[in-house]
Amino acid sequence: MFIETEHTPNPSTLKFMPDQTVLESGGIHFDGQQSARNCPLALVVFEVEGVSKVFLGQDFISVTIDNNDWVEMKPQILGAIMNHYASGQPVINDSDESAEISNGNDSEIVSQIKAILNEKVKPAVARDGGDVVFEDFKEGILYLSLKGACMGCPSSIITLQHGIKNLMHYYVPEVKDVQQV
Repeated sequence: MFIETEHTPNPSTLKFMPDQTVLESGGIHFDGQQSARNCPLALVVFEVEGVSKVFLGQDFISVTIDNNDWVEMKPQILGAIMNHYASGQPVINDSDESAEISNGNDSEIVSQIKAILNEKVKPAVARDGGDVVFEDFKEGILYLSLKGACMGCPSSIITLQHGIKNLMHYYVPEVKDVQQV
């Protein structure tokens, strides 16, 4: 198995890209072993001491560590990922895979927002090992949560306020502001 790695704008997070699909769709964030109890891949990564967060995307795994010592941590995490895939276990138990899905009751504006997030924003932040999740839209304010490498990234405010906000203003003028949940 071949696994590429890539730095992200967040110095505490590294993006691991195995030569196979990680998730069929969406992305899932884990804050620790307890939250990853039904995800064999995340559990083996959390066994590496110093790992604090794991985010699974369609073709990558973003791992956040506590100490920024990638020289020591990177080979251990690569080994954990390779061991998981060699074991033949699923990445995540079938019933737990989730993706952001429209509930059919969305307003026209919310549907537009979700479409723009899925088509234009998510692919861009995925390149940096992260994800953006729609939380709510009320009174002109779009509420989003950042996952993966985007969580705690020094440039996340710039991404939200200049990138996403400007994009939303252009396509959906009803969006007056973007805030992180």
